[in-house]
Amino acid sequence: MPSKIKILSPDVANKIAAGEVVQRPASVVKELIENAIDAGASRITIKVKDAGKSLIQIVDNGEGMSELDASLAFKRHSTSKIRSAEDLEGIKTMGFRGEALASIAAVSQVELKTRSIEDELATVIRVEGDVLKEKTKASMERGTCILVRNLFYNTPARRNFLKSNQTELRNITDVVSRMALAFPDVEWKYISEDEILFDLKAETLENRVKNIFGQTQFENLLQIDEVTPVARIFGFISKPNFLRRNRAEQFVFLNKRYIYNKMINHAVFQAYESVIERGMFPFFILFLEMDPRKVDVNVHPTKLEVKFENESDVYKTVLTVTRKSLSSNNLIPAVSLKNQNDNLDIQYRDTLNEKEFGEKLRLTGAPIFPLKPLEHLDENLFISAEKESDKIITSVDLVGKTVDTEEIRKEGMETETATGSKPIWQIHNRYIFAQVKSGLLIIDQHVAHERIIYEKVLSTFENSLPSSQQLLFPETIDLGVRDYELVKELLPHLVVLGFDMRLFGKNTVIIEGIPSDVRAGNERRILQEVLDEYRNNENAGVKDVRDNIAKSFACKAAIKSGDKLSVHEMISLIEHLFLTKMPYVCPHGRPIVIRISLEELDKRFGRT
Repeated sequence: MPSKIKILSPDVANKIAAGEVVQRPASVVKELIENAIDAGASRITIKVKDAGKSLIQIVDNGEGMSELDASLAFKRHSTSKIRSAEDLEGIKTMGFRGEALASIAAVSQVELKTRSIEDELATVIRVEGDVLKEKTKASMERGTCILVRNLFYNTPARRNFLKSNQTELRNITDVVSRMALAFPDVEWKYISEDEILFDLKAETLENRVKNIFGQTQFENLLQIDEVTPVARIFGFISKPNFLRRNRAEQFVFLNKRYIYNKMINHAVFQAYESVIERGMFPFFILFLEMDPRKVDVNVHPTKLEVKFENESDVYKTVLTVTRKSLSSNNLIPAVSLKNQNDNLDIQYRDTLNEKEFGEKLRLTGAPIFPLKPLEHLDENLFISAEKESDKIITSVDLVGKTVDTEEIRKEGMETETATGSKPIWQIHNRYIFAQVKSGLLIIDQHVAHERIIYEKVLSTFENSLPSSQQLLFPETIDLGVRDYELVKELLPHLVVLGFDMRLFGKNTVIIEGIPSDVRAGNERRILQEVLDEYRNNENAGVKDVRDNIAKSFACKAAIKSGDKLSVHEMISLIEHLFLTKMPYVCPHGRPIVIRISLEELDKRFGRT
């Protein structure tokens, strides 16, 4: 009987192995930069074209390689970093597996040019699809230059899985940013399509953070530097008033190696637990320096994940150091409870969040939506008034002066029943209760306004008729590199949205006008939050750029849970809501309106 098991050819085996290390252009950049760092480079230049798909070039001034070493470097599992299995217990270099060049060469066309201090001429080696094509000599300074062309040219299926150029370039930018943070004593130049994105001189960590994330963001950070029995922990954490809507800018470095570790991230988040809102996340850049023998970095092909000898000690150390920094800066408020009832009230408000509140109402069996969609909000929906002047429905602007109860009563805009009850009111500055003939409508004010703005933005995109209000004084905003690149990518759409803005170079934008839905003075915050939310939506699978921007802007420009509204504003909000195409769910799928019928209320109170 013939054997079913076959030995894979070296070509197939190499391509499979390459898939573990080389997942996208950013993977190539990461591996080659790590090699340059291990070679002792003090100056590294990264150049990409077509987001790395057609060209990646890494040039360093490290120690270079001899002709023999350059030839061996393309062999699988060839490395100068370790000699025995025992060496794996104390890895101090960025690379050690000996897979980078071999994996890259298996799926691309590679040219290596390198010269050590002992050689007069450089060695030039060209490899294509893991096959040596040429070996020659040339002149160059000491160091190494690697060109990677046509990534995945011989594995078209893998190439088809790559994202858009904008997405792949952002991934490369993320890699370069992390490496530049980890090694501030190295000069970095990063070029895309002949445009210089980074040009960083050797500097202190503080200045490196300023240059990458901007002066404004740096001023909202707290510095950490603590030596403990477990590890030295240093870096920066954000003040509680400077938070993000996603986890995109949370950086952890272990012995200068960027890692992803949920345990450390959770420890930092736990330290902030009592001082930040639900759904907000701190920005942090943390460096851990510890004995490499207490860490296993050989648990993942890309070396992104690590395993600690004692995770509990590391968790407690990070938590304690972060809390100490927050408390020493007088940022954690002291809370005193007067009595047991206060305690119960606090527990109630902490545990009964929006999602649970909605779920509790759904459990009652009350229908979430009216049976038929409403084309508009009918005046007769509300309990009718005796006077024409007391009608509840009017058209007023959402943004305006808050009118107190006495003013409303004088203007005849508030109708009261014989028992003094009101047909529309707000509770906890979060939900709007509207008394209707059939019972009660409960409206989430934030997501209601979000739906209104979302459809308005989509209409603006469709008709290309931006509505912008000019600022009296233009606002200059310093952005981090990642945010600046995203603004460049989204600029045409942001202009249609109503942002009158221009790029000023060196990660700076000037805003001269803002969308009509944004109040003057909030342009910096709104722009930053829109960028954060855009990334959140992109990670959640939102592919259409305009739809993503519309959702992001609507979420951040809408009135917030906690904003006090006048009766005028509540009425206008409801009226505009029921003029939208889908007034019952927000752009993210959350319910906007819950209806509880009078029959349901009677049933719950035992009246039937």
